Amino acid sequence: MKRKDGSGKINRRQEILKAAERLVLTRGLSGITTRQISEEAGCSEGALYVHFKGRLELLLAMLEESLPEMLGALRALHQEVGRGSPQENLATALRGVFKFHQRATPRVAGLFADPELHAAFRASLSRQNKGPHLSLKVLEDYIAAEQGLGRIDPRVDSQLAAYVLMSSSFFRAFSEQFFGRPMRPAWGKLVEQLIAAVAPTVDATK
Repeated sequence: MKRKDGSGKINRRQEILKAAERLVLTRGLSGITTRQISEEAGCSEGALYVHFKGRLELLLAMLEESLPEMLGALRALHQEVGRGSPQENLATALRGVFKFHQRATPRVAGLFADPELHAAFRASLSRQNKGPHLSLKVLEDYIAAEQGLGRIDPRVDSQLAAYVLMSSSFFRAFSEQFFGRPMRPAWGKLVEQLIAAVAPTVDATK
């Protein structure tokens, strides 16, 4: 189905980006050419250059626009400090983070095979002040805030706990993509076990 803008005209730029995304998911980033993308989009290669200066700019735009911000899955956490169960709040946030990692992993894995695109993507994230470090900080700050309220064990290293939770999500998403099958236990169950281990409630008996 052709995407149209508000005027009812076909949005050729979005069609090209979607075509590039489909090729990345089926062939990987490395080796994809502007000719292949234009053929997939059903347009001439010249039409592609109307919207993008070249392959690098096109693929960079595809990466930036096809990936939602991981912060979106964590945005509500700061509003949940002191409300409900901190473990349930973290589990809800981490389910959103895992969905992001499932979507992001196959799209960014090929960056390491394309140094020029990798460098451009890294520079773009830096200019926009984006990156996984921000999401880690949100998790860390939330855990620390709940510790301040006595709702998470104060002996927990909030930075380490955030790192363990985030890296576990990424590794699970990577492993499932790599082997092509879901792992057990399911992420929803595993994340509850992880949170209980790295960010437990205060033990009232001690």
